[in-house]
Amino acid sequence: MARKRKVDNLLALAVLTTLVERPMHRYEMATQMRERGKDRDMDIKWGSLYTVVRNLEKHEFVEVVGNEREGARPERTIYRITEAGRAEARDWVRELLCTHQPEHHRFVAGLSVAGLLPPQEVIALLDERLRRLDAEISLRSGELEELSGAIPRLFLIEAEYGVAMLEAEAAWVTSLRAELASGTFPDIDIWQRIHTENIPPDRMAELMKGGQPHQPDAG
Repeated sequence: MARKRKVDNLLALAVLTTLVERPMHRYEMATQMRERGKDRDMDIKWGSLYTVVRNLEKHEFVEVVGNEREGARPERTIYRITEAGRAEARDWVRELLCTHQPEHHRFVAGLSVAGLLPPQEVIALLDERLRRLDAEISLRSGELEELSGAIPRLFLIEAEYGVAMLEAEAAWVTSLRAELASGTFPDIDIWQRIHTENIPPDRMAELMKGGQPHQPDAG
């Protein structure tokens, strides 16, 4: 089970692993993390960077080592990682690699209430999702191919995993779409009937178990 951390925003881990290389000011950290795609690997909210760095300093995971000024720009505080910060980063990486923790996914949320839409509309929406998935897979695969050989694979494995997950999702969506389009999806006729006859969606589970829709009184 994941343990509660003093600073539990994943942006904090990104900061610590960036500062492992050398001391930096916040703008330099953000620039380097963006260049390396950390905002794609982690749920990073850049507006939280100032607060995250301050909290890391508060808990002695980073420390101030100086300030610098360039021209008329405001003075920038330079931070470096402490030994406690290195230990925290290593422990956090160990936890992320070995611990499975359920995560909320917007697509899963949509699937859980897909019955609110008729099957044909769901098919069209899945077609659109597949188009977007294919474009994303092509983009990321192309980036990987360009970087392969130029960058050690150790620094690309998260990108490889991202492509693999996109491909797995695309395969599953393709299979679901095929079932819906062919009519082999279980109880799709009842699902369609719910929308054709304007039967309340909350009756879907009952109908799929063999019940009949309640008919309102004629009087």
